[in-house]
Amino acid sequence: MTISFPSFPANWKVPLFWLQVDPSQAGTVTINHPVMLIGQKLAAGSAANNVPVAVGSVAQATALFGAGSMLERMVNRFMAIYPAALLYCIAVPEPSGGVAATSTITPAGTATASGIIALYVVGQLVNVPVSSGDTAATVAASIAAAINAVSTLPVTAAVNTGVVTLTAKWKGTTGNDIVVMDSYLGAYGGQVLPAGITLAYAAGTAGVGVPDFTSAISALGEQVYDFLGLPYTDTNTLGLFDTEYGFGDTGRWGWMRELYGAVWSARRDTYANLVTWGPGGNSAVETVLGFEPASPSPVWEWAAAYTACAVQGLANDPARPLQTLELVGILPAPTQSRFTVAQLSNLASLGIAIQKTAPSGNPMILREVMRYQVNQYGQPDNAYQLATTLYTLAEIFRRMKAAITSKYPRFKLADNGTNFAPGQAIVTPNVIKAELVSEYAAMEYDGLVENSDAFVKNLIVTRSTTDPDRVEVLYPPDIINGLRIFAVLAQFRLQYPANT
Repeated sequence: MTISFPSFPANWKVPLFWLQVDPSQAGTVTINHPVMLIGQKLAAGSAANNVPVAVGSVAQATALFGAGSMLERMVNRFMAIYPAALLYCIAVPEPSGGVAATSTITPAGTATASGIIALYVVGQLVNVPVSSGDTAATVAASIAAAINAVSTLPVTAAVNTGVVTLTAKWKGTTGNDIVVMDSYLGAYGGQVLPAGITLAYAAGTAGVGVPDFTSAISALGEQVYDFLGLPYTDTNTLGLFDTEYGFGDTGRWGWMRELYGAVWSARRDTYANLVTWGPGGNSAVETVLGFEPASPSPVWEWAAAYTACAVQGLANDPARPLQTLELVGILPAPTQSRFTVAQLSNLASLGIAIQKTAPSGNPMILREVMRYQVNQYGQPDNAYQLATTLYTLAEIFRRMKAAITSKYPRFKLADNGTNFAPGQAIVTPNVIKAELVSEYAAMEYDGLVENSDAFVKNLIVTRSTTDPDRVEVLYPPDIINGLRIFAVLAQFRLQYPANT
């Protein structure tokens, strides 16, 4: 027998026709690009802490994590942008010794005309009716009642001597990101306070504590989560996830696991503080979107929206830039409080992803920058500057692995030039090289790589000189790039000379 059958025995004697199906030449790489969102739940939620759970709807998120919880609102914001994702969530316990953040709203005056207070709590509009003659105490009671009537808000409200106190529904520093304001759209948007009423906002008790993510990271196991949405950017937390997703031997990009993926987050801060914070990190697997302090929307919703846009774009084509994709439902900072173009350019150079407001009024991604800035010697390095680099590499590596493992799962290995019968399950370095070249050509056609001639020239496939069962490959892909800058020198004339 010259053909290598996977299992049909060579000494079979019963006639006549016997067929064995072999799918090794048919399959193509497939992956659903699973997404993981990590955040806090409420006691009312049925989900167990530190256990991945698939989430298919906002209603399910409400039951699992509690109405108004961080995770419920993250799921809501994510699904408003990309509901087709294969989505999982992990709820983490409240930080030990944590404190819930509080803030206050203090009405003053007496309404001289009826109207509506357009109150925004974490970017969600809460209309508070006010009647002519309402006192400050009456307005305070109306504000508290209106807030408590919306179960999906992340705060509860209580009134004491005319002061409304808002308390975050969970403990921890993220509660400090709850922004409360009124009349976001201003007079031109039809939002003004009722005549005679003013509102004063003040911070109360600061939220304290950050969850322990050790068990949550362990719960990720060996499952693929190509996109992980994370609304925490403290040094310790980012360090833990950098190790989990990193290029070390035990990281998701390491040779032992080959799971790939990246962490998507966001950070609210001033330009000056972000300029200081940016150089303090150097992760090739984390991207943090910077946004202005005046944005009403909270960090966990910014992070969820950024993650959703990433899935929307990169799951379909890992090499296409994310610029112009909109974070639907996120309220940007007012015009006068937004970063300037020069500031955005500087932030991008310091490892901070950047956004600006689109004509639609939604923030849109400008540059999906990774936190990576320098190599292991501290020298400037742009190897992992962009998220598209990572996701394109992951697609390339997965296609290569699928081709080799599908077509040569139980093959024998021989030297180049070996004379063997056609159909034998034998492979040589040259056969493998031809397979890699063919796969690279297909990826070039699909817009993932370029310069096939240079790739072939630099590709090395050889048999190990110390282990006869081992093939060694130097694989040099040239990944395709994105059109990100269109530079024009407009060298105008008032009049071209007559002889030109």
